[in-house]
Amino acid sequence: MKNSIIKRDGIFTIISFVLIIAIWKISSLFIGSPIILPSPEKTLVSLFNLIKTKDFFIIIFFSIQRGLTGFIISLILGLVVGFFSGFNKVFNKIFEPVLVIIRSTPVMSIILIALIWFKSNNVPAFASFLMSFPIVCTNVKEGINNIDKRLVDMAVIYKIKKRRIISEIYLPSIVPFLTAAVSTSFGIGWKVVIAAEVLSQPKYAVGTSLQDSKLYLNIDEVFAWTIVAILIGYLFEKIIRFIEKKALKWKSSNEAQN
Repeated sequence: MKNSIIKRDGIFTIISFVLIIAIWKISSLFIGSPIILPSPEKTLVSLFNLIKTKDFFIIIFFSIQRGLTGFIISLILGLVVGFFSGFNKVFNKIFEPVLVIIRSTPVMSIILIALIWFKSNNVPAFASFLMSFPIVCTNVKEGINNIDKRLVDMAVIYKIKKRRIISEIYLPSIVPFLTAAVSTSFGIGWKVVIAAEVLSQPKYAVGTSLQDSKLYLNIDEVFAWTIVAILIGYLFEKIIRFIEKKALKWKSSNEAQN
């Protein structure tokens, strides 16, 4: 049964992909201008040519490094601040306006301010962090607020060790909120990294390559680099989903034991 569902999902994915390519091809023929919309095959040739260049994987490495740096910092600080906000109402009321300000600030404003404050290599990571941090923090806080207080009170009455309360009550309750935060924040953070690279122009960056291709009117390369960015985002999305499934499985097994 499980294998048939996987096969069916795979077929739907292929159909969706074929439809996208078909619409792209028909649109390129209708427009008839490679400067506006290059054909799929021309874009594919450009993609293979990019892969063969010596700097391609260096560019990919540094862009991913910036994305992961911003994401990891936002995850760590988001967990810490989220815990404090969830457990301390005074801290939550004081810090809530800060989160609202960060969430309300336009991405371009964050990037432009970061360009004034930091070197070009650090701008994408900072912008990614600032966009992802409120998501992680808010989800962790919501996870703590949704913990069944009766379970905690019962654990305290029976003098259960704090370590067990945290590992067997708090963490399983927070896991669904945290996995949702990780998935959402990395997706948004990766897009922000590319946008910040376009403006900050670090030496090795997908965003820089996109901007250079656009300046020289190599639109097929613009599409090729866009495909690269999409594939990287898709790959990390799959990795996050895999970790999410493992985390939820651990939560279910933990609840069954309790």
